[in-house]
Amino acid sequence: MNFEAVELFAITMFFIGFYGLITSKNIIKSIAFTVILETSVIMFFLVIGYQSGLLPPIGVGGLENFDYIADPLPQALMITAVIIGLSSTAVNIIMFITLFRKYQSADWDVVKTKSAE
Repeated sequence: MNFEAVELFAITMFFIGFYGLITSKNIIKSIAFTVILETSVIMFFLVIGYQSGLLPPIGVGGLENFDYIADPLPQALMITAVIIGLSSTAVNIIMFITLFRKYQSADWDVVKTKSAE
């Protein structure tokens, strides 16, 4: 597997998500671009932490080949990041539903002007 290409893809997706988040006028699109940002960061960290030929840390039998066991910490941190990203997306959707019910619009500018009144 060509990991440089995957790293480049993750970096590209990060900047696409960042650009979309800055330029989007729609709240739903902003939430989607936030998810793209989170996913690209997780993918990047998983790819840079990967080393081929390592054994899984659980179920390898003994610890005689301790130098060839994969470090479980990066994967545990990325699982935590996935859960946090899912929770923040759920909170963003709840906030959007509340804003939409109050202002009847999914446009940031309309919500901003109506909330200033």
